[in-house]
Amino acid sequence: MGYLGAVIGAGFASGQEIIQFFVVYGSDGFKGTLLATFAFAFCGGMLLYLARRYHVSNYQDMLAQLMGNKCGKLIDWLLAVFLFLGISTMLSASGAVFEEHLYLPKSLGILLTYLMVIFFLFSGKKGLITSFNILVPLKILFLLIVTSYAAFFLQNQALESYSAYPSPADSRFWVISSILYVAYNFSLAMVVLSEYQSLGNCREGIAGAAWGGLILGILLILTYLSLGNFLPMVMHYEVPMLYLAGKISPQVKQLYILILWIGILTTAIANAYGFTQRVADLFALSFRACLLLCMTLSLPLAMQNFSTLVGKIYPLFGLLGIIIISVLLFQSIKDMALLLYYNIKQ
Repeated sequence: MGYLGAVIGAGFASGQEIIQFFVVYGSDGFKGTLLATFAFAFCGGMLLYLARRYHVSNYQDMLAQLMGNKCGKLIDWLLAVFLFLGISTMLSASGAVFEEHLYLPKSLGILLTYLMVIFFLFSGKKGLITSFNILVPLKILFLLIVTSYAAFFLQNQALESYSAYPSPADSRFWVISSILYVAYNFSLAMVVLSEYQSLGNCREGIAGAAWGGLILGILLILTYLSLGNFLPMVMHYEVPMLYLAGKISPQVKQLYILILWIGILTTAIANAYGFTQRVADLFALSFRACLLLCMTLSLPLAMQNFSTLVGKIYPLFGLLGIIIISVLLFQSIKDMALLLYYNIKQ
């Protein structure tokens, strides 16, 4: 479950990012979810394969292996910036959940996530892996249940048909949007997946990462179908999946709030670990001191609107991810070609 959680824990089903990257493209958005599913599974498996082959145990070493020292350091710095922005985005997401659906101050949601990230990561890598192994399986199970029910059994009482919703996005860009979404999430998954290289054997690692990507894709498809059934109402919510959970029952909505917050927390943990590790190595400071500093510095930006942060940060992070995925695919093909050549030669 650890490998699988490393991939799935990189995303969370608030629904807001699914709307912006898939739902707005109408029926073409569904094709985008299928493309994303394949890409998640393939890239996850390839990353674990290369991490095992080159014996790397952190994302900085992985970037150096894929791109060389100079280019690897440049991408490392850019990735560090976006990891920091990702911390603020997840804190803002937590605030949106508290404000919009618990009717509590946004600052309370931000503060709680801030404290929980510090709690889990205070022990460093051990805390990262423990948090994912505990939190992600709960998230997976409940998300599968709720999104399946909302997609296939929940009826839109307002009779707002999907076809009646005018898509605001140019359908020609659904492929680019899908790739950007995968690239963003995979960039974050790489930070966590690289840490799992030393656990288990190579075959288990590759299979776990691939299955994790596949299940993440299935959740993506189910979330897309769920939101598509309730357009245009879901467009008015910062966290639209909570709106759908409330349509099932008040009790399901309350439980979904907890599960959604767990998803936000795991993503915040991944961002915070990657950025803190980088800063601690750079300045030769203790991980704990850097963790407290980095989390505190992320607070001002976290007070911004969550959907605004998603719209601005995700696409930029996705562009960086496209570079990483492109190099990963090139290196994987090159590596496999060399292995095939040597096997034939022998």
